[in-house]
Amino acid sequence: MTEFTLDLNDDQKQVRDWLNGFAKDVMRPAAAEWDEREETPWPVIQEAAKVGIYSLDFYAQQFFDPTGLGIPMAMEELFWGDAGIALSIVGTGLAAIGVIANGTEEQIGTWIPQMYGDANDVKLAAFCSSEPDAGSDVGAMRTRAVYDEAKDEWVLNGTKTWATNGGIANVHIVVAVVDPELGSKGHASFIVPPNTPGLSQGQKFKKHGIRASHTAEVVLENARVPGHCLLGGKEKLDHRLAKARERAKSGGERVKNAAMATFEASRPAVGAMAVGTARAAYEEALEYAKTREQFGRPIIDNQGVAFQLADMRTQIDAARLLVWRASWMATAGKPFTSAEGSMSKLFASETAKKVTAQAIQILGGNGYTREYPVERMHRDSAIYTIFEGTSEIQRLVIARTLAGLPIR
Repeated sequence: MTEFTLDLNDDQKQVRDWLNGFAKDVMRPAAAEWDEREETPWPVIQEAAKVGIYSLDFYAQQFFDPTGLGIPMAMEELFWGDAGIALSIVGTGLAAIGVIANGTEEQIGTWIPQMYGDANDVKLAAFCSSEPDAGSDVGAMRTRAVYDEAKDEWVLNGTKTWATNGGIANVHIVVAVVDPELGSKGHASFIVPPNTPGLSQGQKFKKHGIRASHTAEVVLENARVPGHCLLGGKEKLDHRLAKARERAKSGGERVKNAAMATFEASRPAVGAMAVGTARAAYEEALEYAKTREQFGRPIIDNQGVAFQLADMRTQIDAARLLVWRASWMATAGKPFTSAEGSMSKLFASETAKKVTAQAIQILGGNGYTREYPVERMHRDSAIYTIFEGTSEIQRLVIARTLAGLPIR
């Protein structure tokens, strides 16, 4: 087991600097344009693919970093560049995590390459869990998957919402109900291959922030997928459902569902995204405070500004430490006995909202305009307290864990 350390090794520093250069030279110059266009930044994604950032190999290397810091370090640097473009680059990763967390080795080897494509033919993937009436309450999910034994096919019906890359993705990972009586424990995840009849894009959302990331509904109308597209396979599903039924009858602790397994694995990474946005806003505010003069001196000489910057930096560093701790624990196989993953996501996301708001305040009227990036960063930061579990849900998870109660 790798010991926890705050020192990045030489390889990690090299990757960090490489990502920072890409974020600075490629992402930031394009950020305002794609925010205004509210479209997927295909040229930037293709450039990321050409240099090896948007690729299965890159994310695998970071995912299997023995220190656990590869993914959070990468997320922080990319989201420091721009949150909307970064989410377009890394959005496929959530679907990939869903396959890695629940799929067989054959499914991982077959489908994850199809989620990314290559530099000459870039592909995307989408993870579809939330529904119009089932966001945080995954037990209210209505999308159904019914097994057609004669054809060895699953038939999916329902509507998913808030899906990053939804409808434009090459591969969709869809969470659906297979046993309604078991509530959230009766869910399973399915791979929906490209060009599957019955899958279509619904409403595309016009958002407050992260506008360069495509977010839409995914509609499933008698969409048929082969039996081998059930993540983990039917034998594993049948065993899990039988176990859940037994535990439900006995009142025992229940097993985790597929969507929760994906979210638990990704929450520290979302915290790292928030750290990146917060850091970007802090650096903009710091530079502005050093160069902007009022009453004959830089505004950083005023305690009212300097103390805000001191608090901003402290909160960012604290958020990063929580993210790194949770990431290391996950890699080291240490259980989140106090919901450390949710802690990291909660604190980092709240920090991003607060720091970006403070950055606008320090820039004053300039910060409120689109001539300066902190306005966009503030809009982007709002998503971190909402997606993959709101701050309220994170607090609920933490509280129930501390009380020794099961997470539902």
